[in-house]
Amino acid sequence: MAALVFDAGALIALERGDRTIAAMLVAAAESGTEAITSSTCVAQVWRDPARQARLARALPGFVECDLDARRARDCGTLLGHSETKDIADAAVCLLVEDGDTLLTSDPDDIKRLLDAAGTRARIRSV
Repeated sequence: MAALVFDAGALIALERGDRTIAAMLVAAAESGTEAITSSTCVAQVWRDPARQARLARALPGFVECDLDARRARDCGTLLGHSETKDIADAAVCLLVEDGDTLLTSDPDDIKRLLDAAGTRARIRSV
């Protein structure tokens, strides 16, 4: 089943109360679709759980993938092939599988990364 993948910008949109993103997350949960993100994306946006209540409530429902030694090297390789620089973008793109939907605030770099990875996914701007 296709997943709903959140980059850092999508997590920020969720935290800011974007109703479309929140509705997509609810629909994913109701249909059994996984919501996925990378720990690097969480690190990029996490500042204060007392002030980020929406994000703090939502994250336990995500599959949050760590950047281990293998993925770190894969990120570097993907950044080189795509000629982009954002580690969090590369890390989240490594989690995307064909048919997934990736929610992003940076569709141009995400497209370059997914193209370099050979992954066919839907990109949705937030």
